[in-house]
Amino acid sequence: MQTLPSAKDQRAKIAQVEGEKASAIAKAHAAAEAEKRAFLDRIARPSGLTDEQILEKAAHIINRAVDNGLTSVQVFRFPNHLCTDDGRAIDQAEPGWERTLTGIPKEIYEFWERQLRPRGYHIKYEIVDRAGGLRGDVGVFLSW
Repeated sequence: MQTLPSAKDQRAKIAQVEGEKASAIAKAHAAAEAEKRAFLDRIARPSGLTDEQILEKAAHIINRAVDNGLTSVQVFRFPNHLCTDDGRAIDQAEPGWERTLTGIPKEIYEFWERQLRPRGYHIKYEIVDRAGGLRGDVGVFLSW
């Protein structure tokens, strides 16, 4: 014969299960935040790649876009706070906006100036996300 636990015991069991769920959610959130911080730390610094390595990656991206009939492609996306002014100069298309770049976004721009601009490629940085009406991520686009 099976006994029926008291209502108090049932509520305690539910509370325990809910606590375990909340703990799992908190751990997953903390892991995601740590991964995000690591990613931001990584892109806030230059990649350390040579021009030849970057050119190989760029050629792959561009050739794939061309094979699909495209004349432009987004090559990178990053949070606006990697700009020294949180993307304001990019958003306003102010002269000298490129001086606000840091880390890999700056490296991409400098690579474009050295290697791709002389070959006739164009680059554009623009705000691509406006969650809640605020400046968000910046997209980097190459066109030809």
